[in-house]
Amino acid sequence: MAKLEGKVLVAQGGGPTAVINQSFVGAVLESRKFPQVTRVYGALHGVRGIVDEDLIDLTEATTHNLEAVAQTPSSGLLSTRDKPDIEYCRNIFRVCQAHDVRYFFYIGGNDSADTCRIVNEESDKAGYELRVIHIPKTIDNDLKVTDHCPGYGSAAKFVAQAFAGVNLDNRAIPGVYIGIVMGRHAGFLTAAASLARKYPDDGPHLIYVPERPVTKQQFLKDVKAAYAKYGRCIVAASEGIVDPKGKAIVSQFTGGEKDAHGNVQLSGTGALGDLLASWVKAETNIKRVRADTLGYLQRSFLGCVSEVDQFEAREVGEKAAQYAIWHSQDGSVAIRRIGDYAVEYFLAKLKDVARESVEMPARFLNKAGNGVTDAFIRYAQPLIGDLPVMARIAAPSVKKVLKK
Repeated sequence: MAKLEGKVLVAQGGGPTAVINQSFVGAVLESRKFPQVTRVYGALHGVRGIVDEDLIDLTEATTHNLEAVAQTPSSGLLSTRDKPDIEYCRNIFRVCQAHDVRYFFYIGGNDSADTCRIVNEESDKAGYELRVIHIPKTIDNDLKVTDHCPGYGSAAKFVAQAFAGVNLDNRAIPGVYIGIVMGRHAGFLTAAASLARKYPDDGPHLIYVPERPVTKQQFLKDVKAAYAKYGRCIVAASEGIVDPKGKAIVSQFTGGEKDAHGNVQLSGTGALGDLLASWVKAETNIKRVRADTLGYLQRSFLGCVSEVDQFEAREVGEKAAQYAIWHSQDGSVAIRRIGDYAVEYFLAKLKDVARESVEMPARFLNKAGNGVTDAFIRYAQPLIGDLPVMARIAAPSVKKVLKK
């Protein structure tokens, strides 16, 4: 087979992560090794930058500069929330064709995979050879086929450490603390709040995810029980938790306010935390009740990166270039877990990853619907890497002299 000669185009889409630039730089540097690659371009602001021809020539970026970008959180090429339809994808293809792009790498979630699928189909219809590879990325960890998604491990590490810090604070001055974590449909990130628990009484004591409906009555019952047992209660809740009818609980507070894509506004408003805290204040005698919404802090927090996540994000970028340029294949790079703990990479079909997302398996959630199982801990623990040491004073009590 003759080598396909032409340019490489790389873009990033959707929400940033702490390691997405590892994938971007991996794809760029690996592509620059191949003699049939004439130039390597990057699109600013994702697919919007492609249709606007807002491109930069990464062939002339130094390796030192790219490696520094690889260590930097968030999307180095900038991003977009555009969700391309067929006509939009046809415009992407036209730009690729006009610039003699023969290898297109798009880093993102399931919508990005669908964009890759459509662009790939358009190139096939036109008889234009264009290798298209989707490089996985999402802190939600909800892509099909792959065992886990680059970006999740680092976000999970942040969430684990954030709740570990809250736990230390809450143990010193007890009360009820409610932390709202990203996750519209999948609870993987919220569940990660459990990963830094060390002692039997460590929080979070309750975890609520979109996969398990919850009622106001059940929530209050759980909080009261945890508070009675530990003298305090820490709650981790996904922004997308729903009632038994499948309606987002936050909509009770916001009236169903929607964002630009027609989705019910969730944690960006802080409303869910306020709502849950108001329930506890109104229905219990607990005086100290606080709620926080972690928001964007989870995605690109500087200095909180999983080494495992960083390494795997780099490798999926490199693998994308190898699959496309070496092997002339299209698809989505995926991760398969082997041993305890190791991974291998393979190429999934674009149609198998596009559009639809996955939820947490039932085996990861307890029967009460307010916590996770050991199976989840075993699944997620290797992805976040090492955590800081958290110790308690180990010293005997002094016998009381005065009687009260």
